[in-house]
Amino acid sequence: MYLTIVIANAGGYVDRIVETELMTNIVMRYKDDSSFRNLSEERQKELIESRFKSEMKRRGLDKPFPIRSVYHLKSAITLDLGRAMYMTSDGGSALVKNIILERLPVTVILFTTATVINFFLHLFLGLRLSRKYGSFWDKLVIALSPTSVIPGWFYGIFLIMIFYSWLHILPPGGLVDYPPPSGTIPYFLSILKHMVLPLASWIIASLFLGIYQQRTFFLIYSTEDYVEVAKAKGLTPRQIEYRYLLKPALPPVITGFALDVISSWTGAIVTETVFNWPGLGHVVSQAISYFDAPVIVGVTVIYAYLLAITVLVLDIIYAIIDPRMRIQG
Repeated sequence: MYLTIVIANAGGYVDRIVETELMTNIVMRYKDDSSFRNLSEERQKELIESRFKSEMKRRGLDKPFPIRSVYHLKSAITLDLGRAMYMTSDGGSALVKNIILERLPVTVILFTTATVINFFLHLFLGLRLSRKYGSFWDKLVIALSPTSVIPGWFYGIFLIMIFYSWLHILPPGGLVDYPPPSGTIPYFLSILKHMVLPLASWIIASLFLGIYQQRTFFLIYSTEDYVEVAKAKGLTPRQIEYRYLLKPALPPVITGFALDVISSWTGAIVTETVFNWPGLGHVVSQAISYFDAPVIVGVTVIYAYLLAITVLVLDIIYAIIDPRMRIQG
């Protein structure tokens, strides 16, 4: 956690940039004051320096970074993420925690849904493709798998052009229609309608590579000796797939799924910007443009927590699904 704070703050470099920006803002604010311009140059410098020191103390930047980093660690552990410098939540709160918690569910709705759909789609199609090794469809997926290096937002631009600009059947972005529909069901249906294009862009972006990876997993396990023994015993293909392919492949498959969920919560900054999706990725994009360091560090800390929780949950799941990893009493 401490290393996360140090890295997110670039070892104090971010604070130095904030100090420079703070000084610039103070100078610009005073320059617009006619009474300030009538003062002597020495008096102007005194006022600017006094205001700068006052702001530095108020923001806790007057202490050395190693000391401040310890305070940051304490705050991170207690989820006291401080106040944003420029940004506020839709409710008007400047607390970083409120800004993040307000947008996190919106990101979870979209990107966790996309990750879950991708997981089952890749698993099902990858298993089916492993039965048809060397077929036309197998070669087609292998040939198209490099297309997954293209990010989802790139496909999203073309989807917007086709389904919004040309066909006029789907909205180009946003969370709901404007004005928002009244009633729970119309509001929910409006969200679903706005999710179609960003969901489709993410599914298309990872489709062929995801199928190829799962197909390769199952092909590797299908060459194991215990699979040949199961075939010799006369077990049906479905029994072999369930008992001797799916079960051994579950640990790496579940690991990939869990990490995909966490990474999806970063909100794919560009994708949310393209579709104007008001999630956490959009918040990070705004924080970077405003250089709102507390929000950037706060989001990084939240993801560190999510990653730690995910690793813990994975260890528990592994002990359940893989007897070899259970602790013997």
